[in-house]
Amino acid sequence: MSWKSKGEHSSRSVISQKWSLFLCLGSFCAGMLFTNSWVVLSFCDFQCFDGIERMWTVPEPKGITRTTAMEAERLKLVSEGCDPKILHLKEVKRESKEILGEVFKTHNAIQTLDKTISSLEMELSAARAAQESIRSGSPLSQDIEKNESPGKRKYLMVIGINTAFSSRKRRDSVRATWMPQGEKRKKLEEEKGIIARFVIGHSATSGGILDRAVEAEDRKHGDLLRLDHVEGYLELSAKTKIYFATAVALWDADFYIKVDDDVHVNIATLGETLVRHRSKPRVYIGCMKSGPVLNQKGVRYHEPEYWKFGEAGNKYFRHATGQLYAISKDLATYISINQHVLHKYANEDVSLGSWFIGLDVEHIDDRRLCCGTPPDCEWKAQAGNVCVASFDWTCSGICRSADRIKEVHRRCGEGENALWSASF
Repeated sequence: MSWKSKGEHSSRSVISQKWSLFLCLGSFCAGMLFTNSWVVLSFCDFQCFDGIERMWTVPEPKGITRTTAMEAERLKLVSEGCDPKILHLKEVKRESKEILGEVFKTHNAIQTLDKTISSLEMELSAARAAQESIRSGSPLSQDIEKNESPGKRKYLMVIGINTAFSSRKRRDSVRATWMPQGEKRKKLEEEKGIIARFVIGHSATSGGILDRAVEAEDRKHGDLLRLDHVEGYLELSAKTKIYFATAVALWDADFYIKVDDDVHVNIATLGETLVRHRSKPRVYIGCMKSGPVLNQKGVRYHEPEYWKFGEAGNKYFRHATGQLYAISKDLATYISINQHVLHKYANEDVSLGSWFIGLDVEHIDDRRLCCGTPPDCEWKAQAGNVCVASFDWTCSGICRSADRIKEVHRRCGEGENALWSASF
């Protein structure tokens, strides 16, 4: 072969290799443009440089579609749903939810029934009290007559002022100071939802001179609540039970208060104190104490059943001092329903505390319910901490209250505007 022919062959060979390289690169680019998956590597069958790799798409079998991860998960859930065990578990869960729903409905129905029964028992207690009053010849309270009509309104609180036949001057001193009278008392009930009544029973000789005097006083002021109870200092525990049972039957209130007639009270401050605990179901509010159990006969506050409280020198359980305390409606209802089986101790504040032992009751110790008389309550009022109640511990009330309560009211009273501007 001549040099010429060799040169031509070499030139054609070179050209062929270049074109082969271009064809390889073109095929690679075309494969990258028209495919969306990874390709299999292969060596070029043409005359390419060693080491040039070629990608090429692996053809998918016809009639078979690929599934994504989400579709695979759905197929798995569908296949699991066909499992009899899983279907059984789902059925059990569904039935459990239905059973729980029925239990919840039954629970609500029982609660509603309990409230209805409690209301009926209170009405029955009020009816029995009225019947006993008629049988015994004692006067029927005007409040009972007024509240015989259905559809009671809701009140914030009922203030029962414990009093006795011999305490006419004390009652008049309270009327002249912290207890509104006449139209203002009606306004207090209608606008503020606050009931205030002197609480008194009848004498041992029903219809006697003492009872007639109280009846005349009630006709004049209209602020007495007569109980089916024989008055007597040793019967204060029984009187307390009957008061709460009667009050809860007459008025539907959030709180029921007992206060002595020789204690000064700021009604607006009392209301503001109680509303803080309105959402609580069973509350017992007062100045909590735990005094000694006195076993010596002849001393004041002697406890005949001292042996029930353990060894000599022991103290009572925590209970609110008797000058003023408040209980919520649930507790007043409890007393009304169970009054015939609640035990009475010699001291009424101890008796009340004993009735709540064993119950889920929140005891709230608020020292503003037992401030001292001036200067104690006066200093606290000047500091912006107005007292709810003021009295002298040495006298278990304001000493010579008929004469001194006006001074206490002047120096420690919250002011009349505080009551009418208060929002409970």
